[in-house]
Amino acid sequence: MLSATGRPGEHERGSAPAEFVLVGGLLTLLTLAVLQLGLTMYVRNVVHDAAVEGAHYAALADSDPVQGVARTRTVIERAVGSPYARDIRAVYASTGGAPSVTVTVRTVLPLVGLVGLPAAMEVSASAPVESLP
Repeated sequence: MLSATGRPGEHERGSAPAEFVLVGGLLTLLTLAVLQLGLTMYVRNVVHDAAVEGAHYAALADSDPVQGVARTRTVIERAVGSPYARDIRAVYASTGGAPSVTVTVRTVLPLVGLVGLPAAMEVSASAPVESLP
């Protein structure tokens, strides 16, 4: 409220620093949340792409699921670190009636930086088994 002289009243004195701290704090939290979401999506995409690559490698005619798991583990370890490559499985399956290899990775869901819930995120990828005539 303005006084008779056109200046803010005494009851509003000092409100700007308090408002800055409140708004600045909220904007900082929002920025950190968006960055964490981006990091979580990055980790999920890296793990999924590694599972796809491992499935394709395991599906080759001269390869097996164990080699697909090793390939998946190598890609994950190089991109985000070994804690994310602890639980990897590859099995022969049938997808749409055709033989395939499915690679499943259960990994950490990052909540604060790269620290998070163990085995809370699971991704799978399949590839058709290559056969030689």
